[in-house]
Amino acid sequence: MIHRTEEGQSALFEEIPENGVGTRKKRAGGTSPMARDFGLTAPSQLVKNYVLDTNVLLHDPAALERFKENHLCILVDVLAELDKFKSEQTERGANARRVHRRLTDMFSSSEQVTHGVTTEGGGTVRLVIYDPASCPKNSDQLNRFHRVFPDRERVDHRILAACLLLMQYNQAPVVLVTKDINMQLKARAVGIECQDYLNDKVDAREVSNYEVRRVEVDPSELHRFASTGDLPIADDRIQGVAVNEYVLLGAGEKQTIPARLSADGRFVRLNIPEVLKIPDGQSLKPLNLGQRCLIDALLNPDISLVTCYGHAGTGKTLVAVAAGLHEMFNRKYNGITVSRPVVSMGDQLGFLPGSLDEKMRPWLQPIHDALDLLMRPATPLGPRRKQQKATGAAPATVKKPYEILMEQGILEIEALCYIRGRSIPNRFFILDEAQQLTPQEAKTIVTRMSRDSKLVLVGDPAQIDNPYVDSRSNGLVYTRNRLKGQPFVAHVALNRGERSELAEAGSQLM
Repeated sequence: MIHRTEEGQSALFEEIPENGVGTRKKRAGGTSPMARDFGLTAPSQLVKNYVLDTNVLLHDPAALERFKENHLCILVDVLAELDKFKSEQTERGANARRVHRRLTDMFSSSEQVTHGVTTEGGGTVRLVIYDPASCPKNSDQLNRFHRVFPDRERVDHRILAACLLLMQYNQAPVVLVTKDINMQLKARAVGIECQDYLNDKVDAREVSNYEVRRVEVDPSELHRFASTGDLPIADDRIQGVAVNEYVLLGAGEKQTIPARLSADGRFVRLNIPEVLKIPDGQSLKPLNLGQRCLIDALLNPDISLVTCYGHAGTGKTLVAVAAGLHEMFNRKYNGITVSRPVVSMGDQLGFLPGSLDEKMRPWLQPIHDALDLLMRPATPLGPRRKQQKATGAAPATVKKPYEILMEQGILEIEALCYIRGRSIPNRFFILDEAQQLTPQEAKTIVTRMSRDSKLVLVGDPAQIDNPYVDSRSNGLVYTRNRLKGQPFVAHVALNRGERSELAEAGSQLM
């Protein structure tokens, strides 16, 4: 049976009953010129056609180069969505502009962008046009889709409809690549093969196991390590242990000593003080093995990047700030910079009243709480005795110790949206909630660090608010995965809450 399009052209599909259900199957003999001009037909039918959603390109502009010999389809509706973000002064806006420039370079030598141009990997990339007013309406599957999702102006629905149309005109599989979970569900509901973008995703085991690795040794080796603080060990016994990874050396069930694998293949003892003493403030003592390992990494001058995973209440932020103050007061660094990535996600700070510092205060209140706790002078508990006010005297405003450091420029609260182009020398840089970063944002921050600076990324991969990342593709786990094994990088996972019994029970059971 030959079906007619609205323009009177014969559509190259015939109806073939299968199990009593009418389906459309492509007939041999080519396709209509209109379909080729709209980018609906691939240059060849030997490899897959991948349709990229907008969020994939915003997440990683280099995705245009990641699909090797396959055909890559970019809908014009996706270009229109990218156009909405290109003026943003954020990493998302920079990525949108990067995609536009790269596509312009790719198509610079092509007269017809819908026919496809060859990529470096041997595949092709082409623009695809979906126009429901002029496209053929001879697909039962596409008509059924429009009945289920009648809003044809919604970009998500137009992308899904274009995928169904591509499935009509190509014998090779059509795959939608998106990081939008709701979009994935819709695609699977209407029979479209759908995948997440996995190029920068880490193995699920890296974000699910927070336990310290145990390495078995002989009792004599453990005794020698306890005496000397140094234990060379054969490579075949430490396979899978990364440089600067923290382990438990064990000889039997109860005899264990924590150690760190140095760059030269030796286990070395943790080098930490009894307490982290803050002048005129509080002292912080590590309460568990994870915090001891974290302090060892934070105080090690040979380690310039520390990544830390930990759920709420494990003390990752408090320990990092305490170590930074300890090092700064010991004149190891010129100052401390503390930030959170919620500012760089493009949140509208301009609608909040006050100066930049006042606008950032709600986002950075947990940092202020940690500084206030650590630098608060030791005072007896209980209510303060009321003092008689002097008549006629104006009440004096007492500044907190950390506020004085901020006025002197020693302590910075930095907005990440202004970090691009900076060079940060000789500072202790703490980035809280780093799991909200995209991989590109994490790269921007890592590449800002100058000599003699230390970067500390802490966060909980299980708590993601950024719609463009998840627990396996965010900037924190991406940085850990890509830089693992470098002699100047260490990683610590905290799995024991110390905030309170209530907070720990809530984290585990709720």
